[in-house]
Amino acid sequence: MDNETITIPAEPLADRNYRPDDKEKVTEDKPDKKVYSGIDEIPSGVAGDVTAEGCIVLEGGGWRGLYTLGVLDAMMVNDINIRNAVGISAGALSALGYIAGQIGWGAHIDLRYRHDSDYVGVGAMRKDHGVTGFSHLFSDLIDKEPIDKKRLADPSRRLAVGVTNMITGQTEYMEKGKCNLSAAVRASATVPYVSRPVVIDGVPYLDGGCSTKIPYPWAVSEGFRKIVVVKTREWGYRRKEDENRFVNRMYRKYPEFIDAMNAANADFNRMTDELHMLHEQKEVFTIAPSETVTVSRFESDVEKLGALYWLGYHDAMTQLDDIRDYLAN
Repeated sequence: MDNETITIPAEPLADRNYRPDDKEKVTEDKPDKKVYSGIDEIPSGVAGDVTAEGCIVLEGGGWRGLYTLGVLDAMMVNDINIRNAVGISAGALSALGYIAGQIGWGAHIDLRYRHDSDYVGVGAMRKDHGVTGFSHLFSDLIDKEPIDKKRLADPSRRLAVGVTNMITGQTEYMEKGKCNLSAAVRASATVPYVSRPVVIDGVPYLDGGCSTKIPYPWAVSEGFRKIVVVKTREWGYRRKEDENRFVNRMYRKYPEFIDAMNAANADFNRMTDELHMLHEQKEVFTIAPSETVTVSRFESDVEKLGALYWLGYHDAMTQLDDIRDYLAN
């Protein structure tokens, strides 16, 4: 990406005794369908060149990011191209197609290659030491599903991705044009517990969602007047704020990281309340799923993923006029 190469540092794995619980298991069932049945109905094409001032903020959530992809495609199809974007975890991956103006790019990859083991599965674990095969994505799959690298690199559009510094426990934001973008995206979406940290300039990083679930603070700190937030959970969803004992055991060499992980859920709940208030006051425009999201972080059912994509698409379509009014006024 941007003529970059992917390098996979040989950093140490976390505690191998960890096993995810049944609710978010990494090992997959054997689905009847490998590719989403409605893949040919996913829109494709090139977004227009006219952009709107402001920043779009993209929450993470693993495969719940299909909701985000649906929202972004509906916006691009209808010429709502916000100039700046910030994403965390799956939101960082979703932002690539939006900034490049590639309608359907992310959805075509996720709904066609969800059961390509080099993208998600044993092959990814073997090659990239994590649940997502970023080297496969940024080499093989990007050849099959090309992205406009020139447009992605356009300096007139900013893209920042949030990553968690394991030493400080802080969220850091890496911007395209100022970093190795593919490495930053990989770090932003590298799931803890089951993946090796990504080492950049000697610093180990993990999923940006370990410290910040919704990267709204970056948009505020950059002074954007218009901010559109895309959530991947319905408004009523709140996270449990219990201490995570797995974090305490597995990352005992990184006490600041442990503190960040243990505080992240409470921060998410506070931020959700704040965003709801700001949305009601029309200070921020937030798009959230209109139905309860049952897709898990490691969802393997491509039909459920396809349905979530269309939920995002249709939720955005019903709010197009409101989004335009918010950005214009």
